[in-house]
Amino acid sequence: MQVAAIFASAFVVGLTGAMIPGPLLTSIIAESTRRGWTAGPLVTLGHGMLELALIMAVMAGLAVFLTNQAVVSVIAVLGGSFLLYLGYATCREALAVKIELRMDSAEIPSSLHPVLAGILISLSNPTWILWWATIGLTYLTLAMNYGWSGVLIFFCGHIMADLSWHTLVSSMVAGGRNFLNPRIFNGILAFCGLFLLAMGGFFLYTGITLLIG
Repeated sequence: MQVAAIFASAFVVGLTGAMIPGPLLTSIIAESTRRGWTAGPLVTLGHGMLELALIMAVMAGLAVFLTNQAVVSVIAVLGGSFLLYLGYATCREALAVKIELRMDSAEIPSSLHPVLAGILISLSNPTWILWWATIGLTYLTLAMNYGWSGVLIFFCGHIMADLSWHTLVSSMVAGGRNFLNPRIFNGILAFCGLFLLAMGGFFLYTGITLLIG
């Protein structure tokens, strides 16, 4: 996987996660009604700080461990399997037009600063932990083939996806506008789901190849 491919794939995979409604996105919608468009970037800043700290900790403590071929292969198989499941689930929900973003879903009151909210909400989200234990760790092991520059490119692609979508959402809420038409929104998700399936197949193939090689 080349550096440009790492950035592009990290962006699309990150965008898929960012678009699916959850506690972080709900917090952004709620804060945007009070703070305006800056709520999106501020919450993303807290979210990104936590993820960067996690990456630094993993790299510092597990760098040698993660360069072992057997370890890389097992992680790739697990990450690929989870991506396949996530891609299937995303496509299924999107094609059923079950996922919607609604401005009146912002029911979570918050007295926390958006940056702190981004940290605490992410840390308390089991899905976030599961994502980094599988997909995130898989990406890190592959990006490490290009050293710290590869890891940095991966992180930039991932966080740019969060920042782009969260800023768009907060700007639309602050402007009092409705979100994307549900069919357009779900169409984008379906495309992202197909991409997840492709990436899952790639990770799975990579892991199996390393195991039998």
